[in-house]
Amino acid sequence: MSDPHPAPIEFLLQRRSYPARALTTPVPDRAQIETILTVASRVPDHGKLEPWRFVVLGRPALQRLALLVAERAEALNTDPEKRPKSVAQYANADLAIVVVAALKASPKVPASEQLYSAGAVCMGVLNAATALGFGANWLSGWPSYDREFLSRGLGLGPDETMAGIIHIGMVAETGPDRPRPDLTRLTTWMAE
Repeated sequence: MSDPHPAPIEFLLQRRSYPARALTTPVPDRAQIETILTVASRVPDHGKLEPWRFVVLGRPALQRLALLVAERAEALNTDPEKRPKSVAQYANADLAIVVVAALKASPKVPASEQLYSAGAVCMGVLNAATALGFGANWLSGWPSYDREFLSRGLGLGPDETMAGIIHIGMVAETGPDRPRPDLTRLTTWMAE
């Protein structure tokens, strides 16, 4: 057993997501973003395939994507009452990191394991941003699954998908944290 590290455990026990609407400037600078991406890349990766990549979106790119979301919402005939929320996810953001699941053909590593690795990267982005003093939120929504949005808006290839879009910024408002799960309800201990 290696030496315990109580500070990271305390940090993880306090970790929380903040609503994207509560995040504002300043956002991480380039060096901080590189740190976030380096930390996030330290995930389980069976076969060392790196089945993910990043797309960093600044405010101008997010504004462009908001227009595309509005266009696609109309083309897809989504519920008109829900459209503003989908557009605002992009229009009101200052920085977001898209984790792209870029699965590789592999005789040893199933696609599901590669997708889990991309999901772990998303969690790594959240934790690293929070450790640097920023708030973060991992979102998805219908644009995350729309092939036209993914290809035209983000340049994703036909075999790539969005594992998540993580909004990052300073926390303008906190609000109450959500209740945490009751472990007695979720855990089963099995004895021999």
